[in-house]
Amino acid sequence: MSHDVYAHGPIGAARFISLQPLSEHYRGFLKGPCRDSGLQRLQVGLNYRMHLAVLLFTSAVSVGTFALDNGLMRTPPMGWLAWERFRCDIDCEHDPKNCISENLFIDMADRLSEDGWRELGYVYVNIDDCWASMDRDEKGRLQPDPKRFPGGIPKLARYMHDRGLKLGIYGDMGTHTCGGYPGTPLDKIKIDAQTFADWEVDMLKFDGCYSNATEQEQGYPLMSNALNATGRPIGYSCSWPAYQGGLPPKVNYTQLGKICNLWRNYGDIEDSWDSVLNIIDWFFENQDTLIPAAGPGRWNDPDMLIIGDFGLSMDQSRAQMAIWAIMAAPLFMSNDLRTISSGARSILQNKMAISINQDPLGIQGRRIIKEKSGIDVYWRPLSKDDSALVFFSRRNDMPYRYQTSLKKLNYTTGSYKIFDVFTEKTMTLKDSTDFVVSVNPTGVVMWYVSAPAKLSLRQLYKGGKLQGFAYDDDENNIPPVFL
Repeated sequence: MSHDVYAHGPIGAARFISLQPLSEHYRGFLKGPCRDSGLQRLQVGLNYRMHLAVLLFTSAVSVGTFALDNGLMRTPPMGWLAWERFRCDIDCEHDPKNCISENLFIDMADRLSEDGWRELGYVYVNIDDCWASMDRDEKGRLQPDPKRFPGGIPKLARYMHDRGLKLGIYGDMGTHTCGGYPGTPLDKIKIDAQTFADWEVDMLKFDGCYSNATEQEQGYPLMSNALNATGRPIGYSCSWPAYQGGLPPKVNYTQLGKICNLWRNYGDIEDSWDSVLNIIDWFFENQDTLIPAAGPGRWNDPDMLIIGDFGLSMDQSRAQMAIWAIMAAPLFMSNDLRTISSGARSILQNKMAISINQDPLGIQGRRIIKEKSGIDVYWRPLSKDDSALVFFSRRNDMPYRYQTSLKKLNYTTGSYKIFDVFTEKTMTLKDSTDFVVSVNPTGVVMWYVSAPAKLSLRQLYKGGKLQGFAYDDDENNIPPVFL
């Protein structure tokens, strides 16, 4: 039996809908035909009588139905991951500072704990491929390369935990990892899960090289069960959908939400703007499929943040940070924290961008407008009826002055407080007021939009008699006014 409730659209908007998981509501009433030439715009309901409690309740229904039952990653995980920046560099003789070794991960742990990253939520230090010995031990267990990890993985785990950090590790459900190291085929899943738990690992990224679709269909759920059976909470990242094209019918996102905390949907990111843009395009072209899959404890993963490497300008770096925040994406940096520039660091440590990414509702945002002029607009609903907007320029010529209003972006009547995430400027805008944002080529303007104050009804008295009522833009209780 279904029940009828109100659920939110953009701030102040609601629609009368049947009680199903929030993801289905969200997908159902936010998509619709274009209403303006050259625009792809949201169509939303116009009933304003909604309550945040309903949104929270509906979200809870969705989470309880689908999320992996390990209590982890209720907001997108944050940390550092070796792969994009350091790949499979194992030449410790000639490149000791950058090779995949315990020293590299100790260095990154020191930077996370000493340079202000940990306090912002960047707590995972994740080993990727090429850490293992080519041979299992005499009991059939994986073991790290003895020269590059002489202290073993438990030593690294203790080092992380002593600093308030967490350790992630990499495995592959094929015969070999993508880099050619020992994999975790079906018959090794239980022993490897227990080994990771014995080492006190906190997260597993499970890749899919050298495996086929049938093995993946068995192996990814088996590893989920095996990790849970160890009794140790271990966040579980599945690469399964990326090996099956990322979309239904080959990918069952309902099932993924039951067995994984996050999953890679698409190919590996590279250190280039073209790579970032390709990922953005794929995710938002398929947003109606991907948005319902995401929520607390279960996240779409567009791959690592490459801010601070070599391929992005500062504007492009802000664009990646902003759009990853809108997507409720895991924030795993892959860079060298020992030498990162102050500009890249300020972007990655932007508290408001992080707070948007980490919003506890866990609703993935969407593209609401794609202009012929090369401007995209993205929107994400947040807690307390707040929201985030990103104006993104695909242009390559010069800053573009984009004119619109909150009303045109489907915001309802009211005055909104605007905080510019990267300039930290504030202003107040009425929904009907036209404004202009200047967006740099391949750059963004990102806003945190606070909901209007709720209208409070006042009684107006004159001569001891009730004369009428008036509204105040104030959330506090207003006493009667005597004229």
